[in-house]
Amino acid sequence: MRILPIHHPLNATVRVPGSKSLTNRALLIAALADGTTHLTNALFSDDSCYFAKALHILGFDVQLDEANQEMTVTGLGGRIPAKKAELFIGNAGTAARFLSAFLTLGNGEYLLDGDPRMRERPIGDLAASLTQLGAKLETTNNCPPVKVTASGLRGGKTTMAGDISSQFLSALLMVAPYAQSPIEFVLSTELNSKPYVDMTIAIMKDFGVEIERRGNEHFTIRPSFFFPLSSYSIESDASAAAYFFAAPAICGGTVKVENISRNSVQGDIRFLDVLQKMGCVVTESGNSITVHRPQGSSIVGIDVDMRDIPDTAQTLAAIAPFAGSSTRIRGIASARVKETDRIHATCTELARLGVRVEEADDGMTIHPVEKMRPAAIQTYNDHRMAMAFSLIGLRFDGVTIENPACVSKTFPNFFEVLDQLSKHPA
Repeated sequence: MRILPIHHPLNATVRVPGSKSLTNRALLIAALADGTTHLTNALFSDDSCYFAKALHILGFDVQLDEANQEMTVTGLGGRIPAKKAELFIGNAGTAARFLSAFLTLGNGEYLLDGDPRMRERPIGDLAASLTQLGAKLETTNNCPPVKVTASGLRGGKTTMAGDISSQFLSALLMVAPYAQSPIEFVLSTELNSKPYVDMTIAIMKDFGVEIERRGNEHFTIRPSFFFPLSSYSIESDASAAAYFFAAPAICGGTVKVENISRNSVQGDIRFLDVLQKMGCVVTESGNSITVHRPQGSSIVGIDVDMRDIPDTAQTLAAIAPFAGSSTRIRGIASARVKETDRIHATCTELARLGVRVEEADDGMTIHPVEKMRPAAIQTYNDHRMAMAFSLIGLRFDGVTIENPACVSKTFPNFFEVLDQLSKHPA
């Protein structure tokens, strides 16, 4: 797919889908609650649909209304109806981690598998922690497939690393109320992507369960239960919004994103702070956020630690070549075990465009460029590669995105929304 440049300052208002992170957490918690929960503004994408289908296979009543972005789940108070099931979750990392923990509450044998990339993504630390709590899981070289022989979760104390994926801790936190005894989590390393754990704790509280915590190192949950909610609204996805927040940085003008607030529980809302440091103006009004780059100004390069918002690192990398000075991205070593090795992939594709970039173990340094060369951008079947590099095409005529359909993982109509940026010149 060729991305068409926009030759005028932007003046657009867009709306992005519901949050993937919140949708998948809400699906799991709704299945744990005893009763029916109705989710509005839910995300319908590959990841969330894999998750919903898995719950259906496990015997839950899951009703999907894509036209109205609504999902209804009838939970069974921590009980899993199916005694045996095989679940396929594609390359959905949240589904793999959350369901692996969830299945330990059942009574039977379950097999969870994914696509070839999913079979390369680590899950061994989560399996080890669950084993310490009385579960029985088998992995393949510490990756999926995962076989769970379930008879409930005993509880107790477990220690795990926090620097591989915060999803491990989030998965444990959400199933912990249904263990037979209190669970105490102790992290042996610094926690990456802390805002995602804060998000998990916030949504658990929304459904009636609070935890005891000491900083980001120690968490305790006592046996409890989630309440079903007659209506639970999912915020728009802050990671998806970041592409549109970033567009004015390279094109100039203004973009407003609706149905999102700077008070969002999603950590990626902090990408707005990055844009402000680069020279953009951010304002909030009602339930929308506007980003503006003033006429005659340009963005500046920055040095930034993105360990808490690694999913927006590719977005920053895409606008960095247009800055007046170099940009250094640090702290995102965890990005190497995402849908692809995002550090290496991003550096490779920037270099394909003629951008000078230096790869580091935990990030990259990107230098300004006067002129790019046309290129077909390889996406590595990673939705964020496709969406981030499309931003470059808004400014430079010569960007083609290979396998654009990979955006269906989290944002199926991304290119339709991107096209809205060209409709209303400033």
